[in-house]
Amino acid sequence: MRPLDPRAMSEEEGASPAPRKMASSEPLKKKKKKKKKPEAQVIGWREWVALPELGVAAVKAKIDTGARSSALHAFDVEIVLVDGIEMVRFTLHPMQRDSKTTCEAEIPLHDRRWIRNSGGKRELRPVIRTKVHVHGIQYPIDLTLTRRDAMGFRMLLGREAVRGRFLVDPGRSYRSVDPVARKRRKKRSSRSPQ
Repeated sequence: MRPLDPRAMSEEEGASPAPRKMASSEPLKKKKKKKKKPEAQVIGWREWVALPELGVAAVKAKIDTGARSSALHAFDVEIVLVDGIEMVRFTLHPMQRDSKTTCEAEIPLHDRRWIRNSGGKRELRPVIRTKVHVHGIQYPIDLTLTRRDAMGFRMLLGREAVRGRFLVDPGRSYRSVDPVARKRRKKRSSRSPQ
């Protein structure tokens, strides 16, 4: 009776020494290809953004990775029932230092959240879900509505809104140029000093 394992055979029985495994002769295992995430775009610490569902073509937003949620300056905020759906009606000034230009909006109430404001006080704010257009990308975000009269920016874009989409360069500003601002600059540059 012969042993089944050739390594167990003696050389006298005609078995050759056990073959050595060589790294180069082994078949290569195919690695699963990971889907590459699109490379995150770089934005500055302040950017022009649009809120198309609210009728806001351009608003300056501060990108604040220290704030979890995003906030929009709003006043005359009221929650109304329309066809059994809670809606938020509000007015906003999209441009800094301009209290004459206003936008009125009505959008479904998404949530109410307790938010700690910049002064450390907690306040219950209405939350809306709307699309934001930043640096050529449009996507939905949650926005809390609050009075930001005393703040430098009408909108704050928090880390939840930029996570996984953008890298923030704190040394840069307005990497995505607003078309309205571009027109203003062209008008200024076309004026020749006399």
